[in-house]
Amino acid sequence: MHEIREVLRLWLRGEAERAIARMALVDRKTVRRYVGAARAAGLVRSGTEDALTDTLIGVVCETVRPHRPDGHGEAWAVLKAHHDQLERWLKTDRLNVVKVHDLLVRQGVVVPQRTLHRYALEVLGVGRSSRERTVRVADGEPGVECQVDFGRMGLIPDPATGRRRVVWALIFTAVYSRHTFVYLSFRQTTEAVIEGCEAAWAFFGGVFKVIIPDNMSAIVDDSDPLEPRLNTAFVEYAQSRGFLIDPARVRKPQDKPRVERVVSFTRDSMFAGEVFIDIDHAQRHAERWCRNRAGLRTHGTTQCRPAELFSIEEQPHLLPVPTKPYDLPVYSEPKVARDHHVEVARAIYSVPGDLIGARVKARADSALVRIFHRGVLVKVHPRKPPGGRSTDPADLPAEKTTYALRDIDHLRNLAAGHGPVIGAYASALLDSPLPWTKMRQVYALLGLVKRWGPERVEAACSRALEAEAISVPLIGRMIERATESAPAAPPARRGTETARFARDLSHFATARSNDTDTGQPELFGTGAMA
Repeated sequence: MHEIREVLRLWLRGEAERAIARMALVDRKTVRRYVGAARAAGLVRSGTEDALTDTLIGVVCETVRPHRPDGHGEAWAVLKAHHDQLERWLKTDRLNVVKVHDLLVRQGVVVPQRTLHRYALEVLGVGRSSRERTVRVADGEPGVECQVDFGRMGLIPDPATGRRRVVWALIFTAVYSRHTFVYLSFRQTTEAVIEGCEAAWAFFGGVFKVIIPDNMSAIVDDSDPLEPRLNTAFVEYAQSRGFLIDPARVRKPQDKPRVERVVSFTRDSMFAGEVFIDIDHAQRHAERWCRNRAGLRTHGTTQCRPAELFSIEEQPHLLPVPTKPYDLPVYSEPKVARDHHVEVARAIYSVPGDLIGARVKARADSALVRIFHRGVLVKVHPRKPPGGRSTDPADLPAEKTTYALRDIDHLRNLAAGHGPVIGAYASALLDSPLPWTKMRQVYALLGLVKRWGPERVEAACSRALEAEAISVPLIGRMIERATESAPAAPPARRGTETARFARDLSHFATARSNDTDTGQPELFGTGAMA
């Protein structure tokens, strides 16, 4: 109505159509339509502006824009006449609006494509609208909510690899004040998110009571609109810092609109057009940008400077800032091996009980490694560096503990428990620069004790020690031949023993060649035979 009144007022003043169109900011055809309708209603150019009554303007408006009973024009009525066919194409055949518009044109039905799009959306419920209805959610109390989201910034040099890498911005936005903090990282892991949170609490000077993150895998293991399963490490971090986690739904940016709008603003204002030498340089620039450019601008919704509003109304309500750095644990679910050990962070730890083949949960921080089975703590070890080992002898079977730990003294005492001579024989076996290499022979000796009894082995070891024969197989042969208790044969004296195939002594007799002949042969060499 104001547009019509302005056009007619300029017309009564004698302005031409071109001038009226320029001054009223309308098309010349529109000027002609308005003037024609007014003249048909009785307006004359020689009249005064008092003739532009509300009644006259209403008549002109009704003439140039006819009343639509249902709020739609003729094209809408044409589409309603083809409702069933449109429903089959759009819902049953799942054709898009552009294709349906082409099919209607082939049938001689010409309607604006925009009207067809609105009909499909409003009547058939098909398609998406850029003007989807929504409601503004209240900001809540100051110091309560903080929305978090990852945004891809671009490429910056990484001195560690010597190449340019994609850098991600973990953006924190206070819901009440819109104050923003940006933490840059090359990764999107749980460790990177926790590092970003620690930097954010230091920047804000406190901890928010609730954070609303994107459905990022570093925080949410299994997404669900009602009961998402959160990452164990991040849940423990939230418990230590005293805040709650309320993750947004998948593909629902309206659940975190405050930070969603800041992602593009951060990319365009903070990162675009800048030159950074490394990520530390970029992080320093990001913090200055958060305090100055983003923090001191006048926000379009709150009409306040975010940094000032945060400092005055929100910061006093935050939880205290952490005083100690967070000890980030490592979680894993190793499998208990046949040697009663599990591998956690590239080190091995013993596990008690008969859990071979079972999956356990391990939590390793900088000081301790805790092992759980079905929610019950079964073992605690001191943390070892990669390649290290922590074994509790009580966790291993009693019969295997000595060998597994190479306990030479325990093995020697174990042998002495069956008899003093057996203990002495075991000590003689272990008398080596590398005694653990002889442990198998002592175990074999103990096996003979178990098979034949300590008495027979004691006797065999006694005879072997007398002969200085240190050999376990020799002990076994003696027992098998039952010679461990037989008296030893006296040593033969040289010269009195007759060989088995020796000749008679007379065979070596010779006659004396001198004059004195006694008639008896004299033996030579008998001394050699003696």
